Amino acid sequence: MITISKAEYDTLVNTNALLKYQLSELQRLIFGTKSERFIAPNPEQLSLFELPQEEADEKPSEQITYNRSKPEPKNHPLRLEIPAHLPRRIEIIEPEGLPENAKKIGETITEVLEYEAANIYVRQIVRPKYIIDQTDERTLIVTADLPTLPIPKGNAGASMLAHILVNKFVDHLPFYRQSQILKRQKLHIPESTLGGWFNASCKLLEPLYEVLKTKILATDYLMADETPLPVLTQDKPGATHKGYHWVYYDPVNRLVLFDYRKTRGREGPDELLKNFSGHLQTDGYTAYNNLTNKSQITQLACMAHARRKFEHALENDPKRAQLALQMFGKLYDIERHARMESLSEEAIKKLRQKESKPLLTEIEVWLKENMHSTLPKSVIGKAIAYTLTLWPRLERYVEQGRFQIDNNLIENSIRPVALGRKNYLFAGSHDAAKQAAVIYSLLATCKINNIEPFEWLTNTISKIPEHKANQLFSLLPV
Repeated sequence: MITISKAEYDTLVNTNALLKYQLSELQRLIFGTKSERFIAPNPEQLSLFELPQEEADEKPSEQITYNRSKPEPKNHPLRLEIPAHLPRRIEIIEPEGLPENAKKIGETITEVLEYEAANIYVRQIVRPKYIIDQTDERTLIVTADLPTLPIPKGNAGASMLAHILVNKFVDHLPFYRQSQILKRQKLHIPESTLGGWFNASCKLLEPLYEVLKTKILATDYLMADETPLPVLTQDKPGATHKGYHWVYYDPVNRLVLFDYRKTRGREGPDELLKNFSGHLQTDGYTAYNNLTNKSQITQLACMAHARRKFEHALENDPKRAQLALQMFGKLYDIERHARMESLSEEAIKKLRQKESKPLLTEIEVWLKENMHSTLPKSVIGKAIAYTLTLWPRLERYVEQGRFQIDNNLIENSIRPVALGRKNYLFAGSHDAAKQAAVIYSLLATCKINNIEPFEWLTNTISKIPEHKANQLFSLLPV
């Protein structure tokens, strides 16, 4: 028999709990659902393999009979309704052997969706030359000015540039795949050429990106988050550098800004937000806590991150975790009601003060009561400590109706970057990562404002070469 001290025993218990948590997180990552929504279990609902306990005294039974109407046979499944805005190509099929005296009494119309491969064409600009004055000493020839092209002396039009940008940053197709697709259409454009067009497009759009940055930093309420991006560098041959896209979102004016930085250090937000004054909503990452102008910033936290900690603690301490998730769920029910009713900011504030604030007080009391009755290193203990540490920032959203309860809106903006990483794997250089930030910013703003990205990009790329610098804001996708 082996005897161990209480300290050693506690260490083993904590280690065992940590290993179980890591195993459950790995299983969740591989097999689990991505949804974080919590539905409280119904105590009257039996599990799949649970049998009801036999009662001591059997109750008398009786036979009940009833008549049930027979269901009607199912009709054929309804076909997808084809949108009216799609162009129609009419094909008329007449019956064979139709006599001359046949009289048309109507027609049967069947609509079938068809697909035609992308139509690539050459825009041939012809400029006739004219002699308007000719003497023995000189000949005066005139011709029309060449329209401004997106790439001077290049042979890619605005729609082609928009096409390759949307393919990569919206549909996540790397340039080598786009080159292969074009090759199947008997158009050979090397991957290097597509990369050159991308660089030229980014230089063209950089002034608009700077206007977007100025506009988004002029607000007084921002959300912020960051996401990693592997980058190829000469410093790490055979490996990638871990850079970061810092993302800022203005939920009131619906603007998104990506800012690439080489590290996850405080320097990124510190430099970008040096003149910012207002409310900043983030997760619990400490880089946001000690910014140079922190005296001008009021911090809000993300309720979804706190809720997520308890959702991960369900296996560690089901009773406490379920209770916490039910309380968080009530807060989100209030927010859902406000969205469904399309309440004004003032009405949202009144609703939160009346219903959310008492709930927040109840949650805070519960957290403090349970903080000392859980192991600090356990999953539930860490969830409670994390939430209490951020509590003043978490409950601040009830002060104004325009504030959001969480950062989910900005996380939705980051999702294309995560999908892109799985397809093009890395950025070719730090400069390429900065250029990607330009395109991600503009296309994420398109998405959040329900603007079709290809049409907007085509229009913007064709206009921006000759657009007045002080009027660039009119090209923003808002």
